[in-house]
Amino acid sequence: MYLHKTHSLVKYMFPSFTWHMPTQQTELFLTFDDGPIPGVTDFVLEQLDQHDAKGTFFCVGDNVRKYPDEFRRVLQKGHAVGNHTFHHLNGWRTDDEHYLDNIRRCDEVMQAVGGDDFEHRPLGRRLFRPPYGRVTRDQIRMVRPQYRVIMWDVLTADYDASLGQERCLQKALQYSRPGSIVIFHDSHKAEKNLRYVLPRLLDHFSEKGFQFKTL
Repeated sequence: MYLHKTHSLVKYMFPSFTWHMPTQQTELFLTFDDGPIPGVTDFVLEQLDQHDAKGTFFCVGDNVRKYPDEFRRVLQKGHAVGNHTFHHLNGWRTDDEHYLDNIRRCDEVMQAVGGDDFEHRPLGRRLFRPPYGRVTRDQIRMVRPQYRVIMWDVLTADYDASLGQERCLQKALQYSRPGSIVIFHDSHKAEKNLRYVLPRLLDHFSEKGFQFKTL
């Protein structure tokens, strides 16, 4: 069973993380993890373009290395990017020094590939999202001086192939509110649900007057 909506107690326990954007406007913050992946990331960019929407892409460094054109396309279209480690590491299973080095390596390849289009944002700090949301307190203490740690309050669970497309969509629509940080995945694993849910979610909230912003 998925917690499609992040429990308020979890947010209370980790107040230094960004779970939700404080806004009174009709705005959503769509985020995409684990890319860039040819075909899948292209689909996401096309859908965002159709709705004049912006998103934030938390990139795996090794995918940036393998697919530099995809990464540059994300930047050139005005979307934000964040660090998702170089090898998609589970912080609970990784020693602190190796974890931090993997984050640095991801930043290095994003900078090298992105060049002048690569921006650090916002507030002068880079964006970081721990894979699986799993990170230790010591790792966070090392990361937070340089990075703003972005989590989410709506999990689509699009990566679960056993989750029906309609249910995936229904839960995403049910729990998204102004200021929600919604997590999708531009990966092969999530592609089936992503291709169904993303355009319908964009249509639904566009009709309600929502805008889709970067973090």
